[in-house]
Amino acid sequence: MASRNMDTNQISGQIETSTEKRERKFLRKAKTAFKYSSSTDALSGVKVLDLTRVLAGPYCTQILGDLGADILKVERLKVGDDTRSWGPPFVGNTSCYFISINRNKKSICIDLKSNNGRKIIQELVLQSDVLVENYLPGKMEEYGLGYEDLQKINPQLIYCSITGYGSSGPYASRPGYDVIASSMGGLIYVTGPEDGAPCKTGVALTDLATGLYAHGAIMAALFQRQKTGCGQRISANLLSTQVACLVNLGSNYLMAGQEAKRWGTAHESIVPYQAFATSDGYITIGGTNDRQFRELCSRINRSHLSSDPKYLTNALRVEHRRELVEELGKTLSTKTNAEWLESFRGAHFSYGPINSLSEVFADPQVQHNDMVQEVDHPSAGTLKLVGPPVKFSGTGNRIRLPPPELGQHTESILQERLGYSLAHIQQLRDSGVVN
Repeated sequence: MASRNMDTNQISGQIETSTEKRERKFLRKAKTAFKYSSSTDALSGVKVLDLTRVLAGPYCTQILGDLGADILKVERLKVGDDTRSWGPPFVGNTSCYFISINRNKKSICIDLKSNNGRKIIQELVLQSDVLVENYLPGKMEEYGLGYEDLQKINPQLIYCSITGYGSSGPYASRPGYDVIASSMGGLIYVTGPEDGAPCKTGVALTDLATGLYAHGAIMAALFQRQKTGCGQRISANLLSTQVACLVNLGSNYLMAGQEAKRWGTAHESIVPYQAFATSDGYITIGGTNDRQFRELCSRINRSHLSSDPKYLTNALRVEHRRELVEELGKTLSTKTNAEWLESFRGAHFSYGPINSLSEVFADPQVQHNDMVQEVDHPSAGTLKLVGPPVKFSGTGNRIRLPPPELGQHTESILQERLGYSLAHIQQLRDSGVVN
């Protein structure tokens, strides 16, 4: 490791003179990291340097952390990730928003604008398999921490950039947020009541989908590195993710010239497939083929509807949507959700109530799936968190660590990973490089 008194250029020079030796070392590591891991966690031994904040990036790295990766979250001095203050509600001094997407991580606060701060990042990169960042395009290059800079230090590094619109192009320099990308990418245009204004979704689905795409890309790059020993750059962005998520609507437009519209809870190509009001709430029902439609009509004692010539096929039901939905709605509004759920028990068509969050977490299937898990937090006590949704038969996917306090692990990381003395760490604190 380079001397603590060297500046960044000296460190880079020393690092680059040992490239061949380092490449052999990392090649061996890349080929054996997963094969010989003794842990049941799929990504045990994988070190991720997380320079992201808000939602898409932290969601991506949290998924990697659930799978066993060692996530080191690099935060701004004193304030940290923006979402730490996005409340109420708060638990202790931390927002519930931040807590929801930052478990299984360690926090270190570094000033990336300082030479010593950049030196710390470079030294951590030497030990890292993956770096994830979501700064504006060009900002990491300004810091000397762009892909080309760090690839020289660690050729096996997988460097994932998450942006709003892409790393180049007419919108590249714009700040990117979920609601803007979902507006421009068509999601908000197709969301809302049929005759009403466009609506945003209740959660930031474009951010979440981008985090999922980035997580999958990182997994693929790790697998590729096992074969080649080489890292690579990954570029993900909110706008492209949202366009990709148009799926059948995008296909309908590109191949059939069909412009999409808002349908509320209904489906443009399947009837009935939407929410209906009951006497005490709403229930969503999907009669997606002729057999299911006949069974639905039978269970609500309206069998004659399924034999009506206007409703014999799905195409006819789409054509006569309004009158059929009105007929079904009249009947479904006469009973409660609970009564209809009992009537539909064992049915071959899909159905389910529109639940409030209290009803979601009281649902017996949600509880059976172990979707609420508890973890002890150093200052906030016991936290209830939404657990990982995917189960593995042979590997772990679990909550191991609570969301970190701001800068909680700065000293231990600098001391244990980089070999800094306590005196040197205090000097860095005093000069405003870390906290």
